[in-house]
Amino acid sequence: MISVEQLTVEFGGSPLFDEISFLVNPKDKIALVGKNGAGKTTLLRIFSGKQTPTRGKLTIPKDLTIGYLPQHMIHNEGTTVMQEAEKAFEHITGLQAEIEQINIDLAERTDYESEDYHRLIDKLTHTNEHLQIIGNGNFQGEIEKTLIGLGFLRSDFDRPCREFSGGWRMRIELAKILLLSPDVLLLDEPTNHLDIESIQWLENFLTTTNSAILLVSHDRAFIDAVTTRTIEISLGKIYDYNVNYSKYLILRKERHDQQVRAYENQQKLIQETEDFIDRFRSKATKAIQVQSRIKSLEKIVRLEVDLEDNSHLSLKFPPAPRSGSIPVEIEHLSKAYGDHLILDNIGIIINRGEKVAFVGKNGEGKSTLVKCIMNEIEYAGILKLGHNVKIGYFAQNQASMLDENRTVFETIDYVAVGDVRTKIRDILGAFMFGGEASDKKVQVLSGGERSRLAMIRLLLEPVNLLILDEPTNHLDMRSKDVLKDAIKAFNGTVIVVSHDREFLDGLVTKVYEFGNKKVREHMGGIYDFLKYKKMDSLRELEISNSLKSVQDVADKTISDSKLDYEARKEHNKKIRKAEKAVEAIEQLISKSESEIAEMDKQLELPEKASDSEYIQLYQRKKRELEQKVYEWELLSEELENLNI
Repeated sequence: MISVEQLTVEFGGSPLFDEISFLVNPKDKIALVGKNGAGKTTLLRIFSGKQTPTRGKLTIPKDLTIGYLPQHMIHNEGTTVMQEAEKAFEHITGLQAEIEQINIDLAERTDYESEDYHRLIDKLTHTNEHLQIIGNGNFQGEIEKTLIGLGFLRSDFDRPCREFSGGWRMRIELAKILLLSPDVLLLDEPTNHLDIESIQWLENFLTTTNSAILLVSHDRAFIDAVTTRTIEISLGKIYDYNVNYSKYLILRKERHDQQVRAYENQQKLIQETEDFIDRFRSKATKAIQVQSRIKSLEKIVRLEVDLEDNSHLSLKFPPAPRSGSIPVEIEHLSKAYGDHLILDNIGIIINRGEKVAFVGKNGEGKSTLVKCIMNEIEYAGILKLGHNVKIGYFAQNQASMLDENRTVFETIDYVAVGDVRTKIRDILGAFMFGGEASDKKVQVLSGGERSRLAMIRLLLEPVNLLILDEPTNHLDMRSKDVLKDAIKAFNGTVIVVSHDREFLDGLVTKVYEFGNKKVREHMGGIYDFLKYKKMDSLRELEISNSLKSVQDVADKTISDSKLDYEARKEHNKKIRKAEKAVEAIEQLISKSESEIAEMDKQLELPEKASDSEYIQLYQRKKRELEQKVYEWELLSEELENLNI
């Protein structure tokens, strides 16, 4: 489908890619991996047409459609969320408008036998055929389903895009790209601005889409679930593995070990040759042999291998000063912004040494509660910090508080104490500040680099309560592992606000779920929580809320001042009909969920897991369930409107 042949990209005379070649086939799900700066984003930009290579050939069929989500972009202004999402279907609305105009033109004309009239008829036929081919269905429903899947509420649809943060506006762009259903999806860190539920929705979407995917992500669980092929970029070359990320790591280690052995053997041969040349250069009797060795040395193709290996590097926190047995105790806490209630009468107790996660959809109060703990905002209720609690807090704005006149090294050296000071350069290297990067001034760093530097500085300060708000967004996988190991070894208390399941796995022992203005405690790790959520799904919660609203509708009487008796009678009839429709679709949803749950169990059996017909049936059942849920949403909305 897409062919890359002998592609070379150079910056300042140094090659980023050196004559790389590979193919992207239809429906390929490819993870692009490699160190920061290896060229992953550059390769996506070349595929999207936003950058040209220095040399080489990139062959893309003319009719191939490509959707590209960059890490950073300029967002459109002056539109609502729905209007912006509808731009994904401009090609359809354009054809519909063209057909409408042709029909108007034909209605006004009387020269039925003229050549021009017949040309219009042909154009109308071809345009209609084109519209049928690309799809002329209910794209409004697709837009709503996609926006809701990415975390938007129906009440958000008519809000101006400018009211949303950069992260939410990236979700709008992602929705537009997914709705386009392009042949190839280029996604650069798509999960950075998503919560766990939205990531799971996107994960399900990408695993079932027919589009080919090239994905850059530091979320290990996400790329493992979505991709089946891994292309590593290293030292200007690519290494193509037809396996997912976890299996790639095993194969990569084997390849790396082979490379190291080959490199060491070659270095030994080179050294022996150079020693021979130096020893006998001045002896006439050895002149022929010396010249032969010199020529053979010149012909050697020098092997390169990434010998840097920080896999055993461990970052240790300074010992945490001992705090009281309960560092954080919350009772009957509520918080509202004006009339908008965020948290309602919540209670939490976090014990000394616990490592807990705050999870939930964006806007459900996670960061608000953190600000309450930090005493940055006012609230109602009781919030007590234990004796001698010293908080280390990481948030995005921490980066703006760095001294811009210091270098990267000086910033860390200023707060480092004890044995850590001897390992500053190793630590900086693990967090992508190796070599000359450690001598950069803070003022020239990007936003992501500043965030990483603020994280390192925080981790070296003597605290006993760490509060980390999305700490992994700008870290590669190796740096995340270093950070995770450091937090696991930390003997203080930790609160992590994160959507990164792989990072939270094995790190936290308790999960606090934020939703519907409440906070719910779940004992166990993040995957225990996710397993529970699949049994106690959000859909079940939505259905129970729908039943409650149905009861509210049944109990409500309509004012005589608005409707007379006959009108009320007719209105109540519509309500009862809507109630029955909602109840009927809920029964169908419940039945479908039971069938799928049973099929899930069957798929654990090897004979079923390898049965292609059974898998197709399973996927069809899931699609049917999605359609039923969408119908339920429409019917519930209709019922709500009747209640207004």
